[in-house]
Formats: sequence, structure tokens, C-alpha cells
Amino acid sequence: MPRFKIHHITKYTYEAPVRDSANQIILFPIRDEYQDVVKQEIHISNEPEIETYKDYYGNEIGSFMYAEPHTEMLIDSKVEVITRVRPSPKDSMPADEQWKQMKALRFQVPFIDFLNQEQFSSLQDVVRVLEEQQCKNCTPLEATKKMAAFVFSNFKYIKGITDVETTLDEVWKLKAGVCQDFAHMLLVMLRITNIPARYVSGYVCPNKNDMRGEGATHAWVEAYIPFYGWLGIDPTNNCLANDLHVRLAVGRNFSDCSPVKGTFKGISGQQLEVGVSVTYEDGRSTEEENILLKAQPSKNPTGENSYRRYMEMMQQQ
Repeated sequence: MPRFKIHHITKYTYEAPVRDSANQIILFPIRDEYQDVVKQEIHISNEPEIETYKDYYGNEIGSFMYAEPHTEMLIDSKVEVITRVRPSPKDSMPADEQWKQMKALRFQVPFIDFLNQEQFSSLQDVVRVLEEQQCKNCTPLEATKKMAAFVFSNFKYIKGITDVETTLDEVWKLKAGVCQDFAHMLLVMLRITNIPARYVSGYVCPNKNDMRGEGATHAWVEAYIPFYGWLGIDPTNNCLANDLHVRLAVGRNFSDCSPVKGTFKGISGQQLEVGVSVTYEDGRSTEEENILLKAQPSKNPTGENSYRRYMEMMQQQ
């Protein structure tokens, strides 16, 4: 049972005082039979009270208000997590029987949410590619693995080529991006195939296993496999998600799982610094000081803070 200590820092610095900063954080790891949270400490500038609740998808959400004028806001999360190995699906049932069960899920809650397709003008191109994969007799598990392998093999992992405003069509044409883009492309393919699929945000902690995404937030996918349940699959690394993946949240897409969202009142340029470090049981630690990122100062007359860019930057370290 691996044990990880994860330190996750988000810091905003403003050129002039802002106020009434209302924020939402999704920094609380999922707790279930495969993941235990030993302890967690979250410290926020001005020590506001954090109200927590569960959202529609079962994620723990925190909300807080920083009303006083301020030129800096720091969100500092330290968490210790133990993960357990998940049993692999046996995939012994006939493919026809599995697809029959899958068809019965199409209009059931919550699976209907994880089958809805986002607007995507290149959808027919993706359908054609899937038809070329010749997987008509595959089981849902075999199809899922084949689609993840396609994304891994045909999309280049390039930091900085996309951001959170990059559309699915642009990612499809670029055939490149980071883990968020890989996850969204796999979601499209799975949903075309009528396999319920959900977006997962969290951390990957490979400890010298040479996986993409170490020392940053990470994104992957969970596909629903008949007679098994939700199976995590990481198209960025072409592997099943297991005890090296720490889950923070699940949802339809990135927007449901963004670690930080918020708004403030004021017209001010802002600078963003973020860092994630992971300490392993053997004492090895990613170097937090070397992964701090700075966003370009931006002015926003509406006073809405661009928190969505935060996740994109975290994934492109």
C-alpha cells in the first residue's frame, strides 16, 4: 500500500488590492476502499472558514470568502494518502452480453451524464477513425484499451501547445497536447462507442517509474465496464490507473473537476504561481521550488479571476 505526502500550493499576487474574493476548491482526495486520507491540512490567506459539501458526483467541495482588500492569496494544501491496488477486470463474459448491459445504461442516472457528447465538429472524423480500428467484436474493456492506446500513440505530449481555451477540434487537428487534452479525446471516443466515461483529476505518483505527469496535477479517464464498474485508464501513459494515481474528483469534463474556481471584485493584473511536490516512503521528493510557474499578468475589467488557466498550467509543467 503506497503512501504519498502531497504538497499543493496555489498563490495569486495582484497589482492592486482586490476584494470579495469568492472561491471554490476541490483539493480533497476521494475516500473509498482504494484510497485513504491519513491527514490533510489546508491553510488559506486570512484563514477564512471553509464550508464543505458533496457535489452531485460525490466530490468534496470547499468554499470560502476573502472579503477584505488584499494583494495576495495563498492556498496551501498538505495531504497524506494511502492507495490500494484495484483488482483487474476478468472480462470473461461474452461481448454481446456485455454490450447488452451497456445499452441498458444509456438513459440511467448518472450514466446518461457520462454519455453526453460535447460540441465537436470533427466528430465524424473520429467516428471514421474508430471504424478503422476494426474492433466490432471487442468487449467494452478491449475497446477501451484500444482507444487509449490510439490516443497515446497518435497524439504527441507537448507542454505549452494548448491551454484550457483550446477546443476539442483544435486538439484533434494538432494531434498534440497535455494530459487534460489526452483525457478529453479519450472521453469523446468512449462516448461515441456508447461506453460511459468520466473525467478524473488528481495526481500521478510514479516514483522513478518514468510516467508523464509526476510532480503536477494529472488527468485521466474512468470508463464503465459491465460486470466490473468504473475502470481508470490513463491515455497519457497508456496504462490502467491504479495505486500510483491519487484521485481528487470525477465529473463530465475538466470544468466539473477544476481544483480552484473563483471571482473577485476589482480591476487588477494578476500573477499566478503554482507548485506540487510529492514525497515518497523512501524519502524521495519532487523539487517543489523548481516547478513554480508564473502566469502572465492580465487585466480583467469584469473582476473575474482566471482560475481555469491554473489547471492548464499545472498540467503543462
